[in-house]
Parts: sequence; structure tokens; C-alpha cells
Amino acid sequence: MGIVLEIKDLKKSYGKKSALDIDKLEFNGGKIVGLLGPNGSGKTTFIKLVSGLLTPTSGDIIVDGISIGVETKKIVSYLPDTNYLFDWMKTKDVIALFKDFYTDFDEQVAISMLNKLGIDLKQSLKSMSKGTKEKVQLILVMSRKAKLYLLDEPIGGVDPAARDYILKTIISNYNEDAVVIIATHLIGDVEKVLDEFIFIDEGKVVMAASVDEIREEKGKSIDNLFREVFKC
Repeated sequence: MGIVLEIKDLKKSYGKKSALDIDKLEFNGGKIVGLLGPNGSGKTTFIKLVSGLLTPTSGDIIVDGISIGVETKKIVSYLPDTNYLFDWMKTKDVIALFKDFYTDFDEQVAISMLNKLGIDLKQSLKSMSKGTKEKVQLILVMSRKAKLYLLDEPIGGVDPAARDYILKTIISNYNEDAVVIIATHLIGDVEKVLDEFIFIDEGKVVMAASVDEIREEKGKSIDNLFREVFKC
């Protein structure tokens, strides 16, 4: 698989405070990558920069050979860590919204997943539990045929059973040539679906490696390694 995402000399500062400082990263297609770090480590800043919501202070972000901008929004599917849909909307309304906005959105895939959850297309978001809303948002994002999926804390606010469903949805629905980046501090829950991981702290990359490599060479889970690297 070719390189889907390239990061070169990426910096984001607010005045004199550095929020992110990454020299070089490359993400190859067909991989699910964990962007892992404590709260406040720079995960969301990274995700927002790559999604195009924030502008870098300096450096380059290249998705599928294209510098971040209007064109990359067509191939990047982003799930924020907060609710981005209006409560007055019905499920059919958000389906129509995504269909209008994104040419790569597969309406039938989205409806099929919603049906499996027993979510009525006429049901309002206001009447849904927080966990169900998060599932709906994830289904919308994963129903696009994107080159890059950016998922910011996709399992942070849901119960363990819902987490299993969300992770199963992720691994079952992304393009085989695409990259999925999952930003989270819940290492133990996501580890089983990851191919690679990046540890980030204070805006800098602490470690980046293959999950299998760490298990074979160090005989440790990524969760245990994380606790060792980030111990108080």
C-alpha cells in the first residue's frame, strides 16, 4: 500500500507555547493506527490539523499526494470528540445531510448499519441516548469511501458493550487502501484493532512502532508499554 498521509516539520504554536512539534511521520494505506497519549498531549490538535480545521504554524501535511486544503476534505472523513449534529434532526435528516455534502458517502451502507442497531430513520437525535448518538455519528463517518479516517476519542463516552460495537464497525467498514487514525487514551480497549501506534506527549512523538513488533520484541501489550512510558 502507498503512503496516504505524510507529516513534515509540522509545528503548531499559540504565541510562545508549542502545542505540536513533529519532524516526520508517514502512514501507509491499509493500516489502523492508534494516536495514543494522556489527556492534553496534543492528540486533538494533531487530528484537527490533519482534518484542516486548524492551520499549522509551519510544516506540511499531505494526504494522498495533496496538501491539506479544500481538495483533501473530499477524501478525509473526520469524527470529532464532541457531538456535531443538531438534536432536532431525525436520523433520515443526517443521512440526507451527508449525502448532499459528500460524494463518497454510501447511503445504503449507512442505512444497513442503522437497521442492524434498530434505529428508526424517523427517530430524532434528541430521543437517543448518548451512546446511540455516538454510534450514529460513527456510522455516518465510516459510510464514506475516504482515503483517511480521523476518529477523535470514538469510544470515550460509551459503555464497554458499545465500545465493542464501535470497534467492530471501524474494522469492518474502512477502505482497504485507506488509513484509520484513532486518537484515544483508552489503550486497552482499542489495542486489539491496531496495526501500528504512536505515543504522543506534550505535542511530541515519544514512540512509533508496529503493534506486533512490540509484542514480539518486548513481550508486552501496548497498554502495559503505555503505562510504563507514561508512569507518574
